[in-house]
Amino acid sequence: MVTTHVMFLLLVFGAAVALTLALWGYLAPQPVQTRLRQAAGQADGMTGAPDEAWRAKLVEVISPAGKLSLPSEGWENSPLRRRFLHAGFRGEQAPVIFFAVKTILTFALPLCFMLSAGISGAALTLNKALLMIVGLAAAGYYLPNFFLNRRIANRQLDIFEAFPDAIDLMTVTVEAGLGLDAAIARVGDEIGVKSRILEEEFKLVGLELRAGASRAAAFRNLALRTGVQEVELFVAMLVQADRFGTGMAEALRVHSDALRTKRRLKAEEAAAKIPLKQLFPLIFCIFPSIMIVLMAPAVISIYRVFIRG
Repeated sequence: MVTTHVMFLLLVFGAAVALTLALWGYLAPQPVQTRLRQAAGQADGMTGAPDEAWRAKLVEVISPAGKLSLPSEGWENSPLRRRFLHAGFRGEQAPVIFFAVKTILTFALPLCFMLSAGISGAALTLNKALLMIVGLAAAGYYLPNFFLNRRIANRQLDIFEAFPDAIDLMTVTVEAGLGLDAAIARVGDEIGVKSRILEEEFKLVGLELRAGASRAAAFRNLALRTGVQEVELFVAMLVQADRFGTGMAEALRVHSDALRTKRRLKAEEAAAKIPLKQLFPLIFCIFPSIMIVLMAPAVISIYRVFIRG
């Protein structure tokens, strides 16, 4: 009975988490694709796609839940807003969706537990029931934070690993005679083979430049959206080179060499940590199993000869 109750609870917990996170990912469209669809709709005389209408309707439905845990005014300029940018959620409804998911999970997981406990008829004391309810509510509240942190870490790692290749491609295009704006557009078209995230970021830079923004503003927005230190250094180098009129190709080449060196050192550091990480599984998991396999026949023989004999 207890095993059935636990399995049912885990199943409901996994389903609730998967549905809410999938809902969050569905309701947070990518800006580049949204702008391209809007431009295509305006060119074709279309007012909007059915998918956008469904997304807007779902956002309208869950918005009241998000307002329950949404911070007070002034948070738009806080580090929380920058974390949404680093995660790639740049839509206006992304914070509302995020806090709506937190609210839904906070109340849904304890309700699922109470429902499963009532269906299975598990005998739980009041203290255990309260502990499970509080624990599930806390897990539901902090689970979106964990998902956001993991998304930021994975996105920044992807940018860090692919950024030297993007700078090399930009160096080649600049040396071939293209201007910086044209080089950025070309990198946005070609870097998608290596990283879809960098493709989106460079296309956004190209869109800002075509919209009339200055290079310094477009580059600083790139650094703000990514939150990667290497990108911030790259932006500072481009701004300084553009301001003082230094050779862009030479500056890009030197910076790409430094980034490749840093990427190699980071890979060597991760490789050096592998023996230490393998030590604990070897000591606590593999060595005891080997000792049991090797010593069990001898122990059984000694027991039969000296003790039972």
